[in-house]
Amino acid sequence: MARRLIDISVAITSGIASDPPGMEPKIQYIDHQDSRAEVCRYFPGLTPQDLPDGEGWAMERLDITTHNGTHVDAPYHYASTMDEGQRAITIDEVPLEWCFQRGVKLDFRHLPNGHVVSAAEIADEFARIGHTLQPLDIVVINTAAGARYGEPDYVSTGCGMGREATLYLTSRGVRVCGTDAWSWDAPFIYTAARYAASHDARIIWEGHKAGREIGYCQIEKLSNLHQLPSSGFMVSCFPVKIAKASGGWTRAVAIIDE
Repeated sequence: MARRLIDISVAITSGIASDPPGMEPKIQYIDHQDSRAEVCRYFPGLTPQDLPDGEGWAMERLDITTHNGTHVDAPYHYASTMDEGQRAITIDEVPLEWCFQRGVKLDFRHLPNGHVVSAAEIADEFARIGHTLQPLDIVVINTAAGARYGEPDYVSTGCGMGREATLYLTSRGVRVCGTDAWSWDAPFIYTAARYAASHDARIIWEGHKAGREIGYCQIEKLSNLHQLPSSGFMVSCFPVKIAKASGGWTRAVAIIDE
């Protein structure tokens, strides 16, 4: 049996349309020449010319949030409470067993941008692929946004998960799900238009806000989901442990034994 690893993460990159304007990450690259004076400050008498090949170290300074790049949202991101009034857990409190489980992929690339997926559509897709959902399965959603990462229309592309679709999953024991879109919910531009017509605030971030009823985590900005089978793989998505944080970056990986 051979094991195949598929990277389902995006790289944190500056200068591309990975997030709405003003929310993009910024990276300052410090190369081996830039750092030479800093290295020498640690060792009195050392000059840049004394360093092997005249080089210091390479490093980067990042101006990012915990929701840039491929990341895991903790229940605390959605609201201060989960599970009908309990304190919402932060990313450092997420159980590790949630983050390494059997994976299943639902393919909604055919749905129009801004479409809010229903519970019935979730059930129909499980029936189509012949998968019986089990507690702690990690469910990933392949949307049209995956192919547009970094392009100007990325954050406005793809469908989103509504409240009832989210609760369909979490009420059956799912505690981690994910999407290749910018958000688990439908792109804000479409929700804003619906809100302007209805003035019903319950539709705003409704998939996220379902975490108030049943706590769960979601992975956002996944990648390469089109390379995955519908089932028969594992997902590893351990988040970086940031104290009291609403999310943490992850190098999400799909593991297939063939």
